Amino acid sequence: MTSPLYLLALLVPLGCMGLLDRRFRLVLWRAPRRAAIVLGAGIVLFLLWDLAAIAAGHYRLGESPWMSGILLGPELPLEELVFITFLSYHSLVLWGLVSALLARLIQSSAPSREEAR
Repeated sequence: MTSPLYLLALLVPLGCMGLLDRRFRLVLWRAPRRAAIVLGAGIVLFLLWDLAAIAAGHYRLGESPWMSGILLGPELPLEELVFITFLSYHSLVLWGLVSALLARLIQSSAPSREEAR
């Protein structure tokens, strides 16, 4: 028996993160081309890491009623690719958030032109 619940549990927060990114222009809505390249690089890196671990015999697909049952390759479920995408995008959104907060903090602590006189 298969179920899309785990896949949905990954897609819902991924979508919510996309909404936050859009609202605050943290990554994809700030510099779409650069962000897409970095996001793609992160996904490829983690996917290659997983494929190497699968080839070395470190990963084995377990049985779970919560997974969709869709395999992208031997021992590589669709949920793993979605999780890798989530992890990479989450890292970029956090980086964008911290960068924006630090920029705002630095800007607010810098003396204004009138104070410098």
